[in-house]
Amino acid sequence: MKKPQFDNNKVSIIGCGRVGITTAYAILLQGITNELVLYNRSLDKIKGEKLDLEHGMTFLDHAEIIATDDFADLTDSDVIIYTAGSSQKPGETRLDLVENNTAILEKILPQIINYAPNAILLFIANPVDILTYKAYLMANWPKGRIFGSGTTLDTSRFRFHLSEFIHVNPQSIHAYILGEHGDSSFPALSSASVGGQPLISFPNFSAEKAMIAYQKTQEAAYKIIEAKGSTYYGIASVVARLVEAILRDEKAIFPVSVPLHQYYEQNGVALSVPCVIGRSGVEEIIEIKLSWEEKQKLEKSANTLKSYL
Repeated sequence: MKKPQFDNNKVSIIGCGRVGITTAYAILLQGITNELVLYNRSLDKIKGEKLDLEHGMTFLDHAEIIATDDFADLTDSDVIIYTAGSSQKPGETRLDLVENNTAILEKILPQIINYAPNAILLFIANPVDILTYKAYLMANWPKGRIFGSGTTLDTSRFRFHLSEFIHVNPQSIHAYILGEHGDSSFPALSSASVGGQPLISFPNFSAEKAMIAYQKTQEAAYKIIEAKGSTYYGIASVVARLVEAILRDEKAIFPVSVPLHQYYEQNGVALSVPCVIGRSGVEEIIEIKLSWEEKQKLEKSANTLKSYL
C-alpha cells in the first residue's frame, strides 16, 4: 500500500548536476511530492532532464515537474534542496571547496530568501557544514529551518560496514557518525547499540572491528570519486528520506548538520548531531551520551570547521 501524500507539497532543487538530478529521481520514486521544481543555470539541459523524468511518470505517483532558470519559480516551496556548487574532485577534501562554493551561495541565497521565505532549506553541497552555518547567519531565519544532510550518509555507510561484521540489517543498528561531514568526523561508539545491546559487547564484535568499519566509512567518498568521478546514489537516497521526514512530519531522528548552541559547550559552528526532523525542519537537538574521548573529538571537529569560518 502506498503512503498517502500531503496536499500541495512543493520541493525545489537548486543545482541539477548528478547529485541534484539523482535526488529528483529518488524523490519521484518515493512519491512524496506533487510539485518538483528543477532549477539550473543551463535551461536546455534541465528541460532534457525534465522530459526524461516525465517519461517514467506512468509508473509513479503523479507530480508536476518544472524546469526553470528563474528563481521566481521557487515561490511557495515547502522544501528547498541546495546542491549548487563545485563538487569534490579526486585528491580534494570537502573543505577545499569553501571559497568557490561560498561565493556561489552568496549569490543564490538572497534569491531564496526573497522568493521562498517560509521554506525549509536543506543543504547538500559541500562543505555542507560551512555552507549551512554561513546560510544560517545570512538568512537570519528561525532555528531549525536551515540544516544540512551532514553525516546522515556517513552514518548509513558506517551501519552498512558494521552489518558486514555482525550480520544484522543496517536498519537495526543504532550507531552514529557525528561532527564534520569530512575527515574530522567520529563514531559515537559509547552510545551505539544493536537490539538494545551495546554494540561493542555484541557477540563476536570488538572495538577494533568498529574502527575498521569507520575507516571504510571515511575512505568511501574518496574511493568512489576516484573510481567514477562523484558520489550521488547514496546521498540521493539520504536526501529523499530527509525530505520525506519533513513533509510527513515524522519526528524521526537523523544526524544532520545544525548550528550549535551550547551543545557540549560548542557554539558558533554547524556540526552533525542527532536531531528530530519534522514539518518545521530540525525541531529538537538530542544531546546523546558521549565519552570523554568523543567529546574531545567533537571539539576537534568544531575547531577544524571554525578555522574556515
